[in-house]
Amino acid sequence: MLKLHGNALDANIVVGSHQLLTVTRSSALGSSKKRRHAYLLDGIDVDIGYGCYLDFGGTHKASSHTEGYLNLPMEMGYLAEGDIISVEPSGHVNVVFRVNSPHNTILLTERCNHYCLMCSQPPKDVDDSWLMGEAMELLDLIPKETGNIGFSGGEPTLYGAQFIELISKAKKSLPNTAIDVLSNGRRFSDLEFTQSYAAINHPDCLLGIPIYSDDPVRHDYIVQSSGAFDETVRGILNLKKYNQKVEIRIVIHKQSIERLVQTCEFIARNLLFVDHVALMGLEMMGFTRANLDSLWVDPIEYKDVLSEAVAVLNAYGIRTSVYNHQLCLVNPDVLPNYVKSISDWKNEFVDECKSCQRKSECGGFFSSSKIHRYSDNISPFIS
Repeated sequence: MLKLHGNALDANIVVGSHQLLTVTRSSALGSSKKRRHAYLLDGIDVDIGYGCYLDFGGTHKASSHTEGYLNLPMEMGYLAEGDIISVEPSGHVNVVFRVNSPHNTILLTERCNHYCLMCSQPPKDVDDSWLMGEAMELLDLIPKETGNIGFSGGEPTLYGAQFIELISKAKKSLPNTAIDVLSNGRRFSDLEFTQSYAAINHPDCLLGIPIYSDDPVRHDYIVQSSGAFDETVRGILNLKKYNQKVEIRIVIHKQSIERLVQTCEFIARNLLFVDHVALMGLEMMGFTRANLDSLWVDPIEYKDVLSEAVAVLNAYGIRTSVYNHQLCLVNPDVLPNYVKSISDWKNEFVDECKSCQRKSECGGFFSSSKIHRYSDNISPFIS
């Protein structure tokens, strides 16, 4: 697991507000560019003018007198040329983009109009609009050759017109970059809003929208919001009316597993035109931990139900993926749909996996699962 944020162990930094800086080892930048870069120290002598200077574990302590010096934990020593960090006046650093990672997701807000039982990012009723401002600025710094980025929340569409502006800017700033947006889809029940989004005509923007049950009452219970199912389905229908890309996401747990097959049949009958369906394992973060007794079910107990659900979607020609599961806990017939999906910064393996000869094929575990709860039936493949 990578450490994506941390407080400086020692600092000599004087900034009035947070700033985004691109990490570099280059000493050949012009003065105006230097101010937008964080220099990776590799010796005692430093060239002045950079936004800050990064040290790890005090290796180059002789440079600590330099204005902008930040001594970060050794766990953040992976930072490399082209990575982008957010630096706070306190010396707190967030890694917001890693140039060598395929898993860059940008948090837009912690506000949400759902209160999902298994939410890994519990909503907060706060004004965090600065996150949108940072995301807008970040789009100008991300390399043009980046293959994919994600936007998440909270619920990003709560920004309304600002969300439309963000996707429009992403298209202009990163014309060859695929975009994944996590949304509950309800805002798209407003046809005018959907039309504004569709008018951007982004060539590769996918909206990941959850449907947790074919039963509206059960879905609304899981997301803790009355009327959510109807608005979500209307939102998906509006989006597909304008040929926008939609992925349906189903997180599997005790409240959704009982009707998983029926939910997939509902999708096949009524939403056959969606672009992708993701059947997802549970992440042990946020509300999941608080509601674990009402959510946890060992994947080995539902592996046959998972096979049946996948078979339904495959039979209708719907592109389907199984995310966040361990290879030894799914039936062989699921393997064509199996994807190693857990982001690299929170992906680990447990001790039981050490002897497994198919470890390289397996998606592994969320780091939180390793700490809090995972199947008692992990069985390494040994020939």
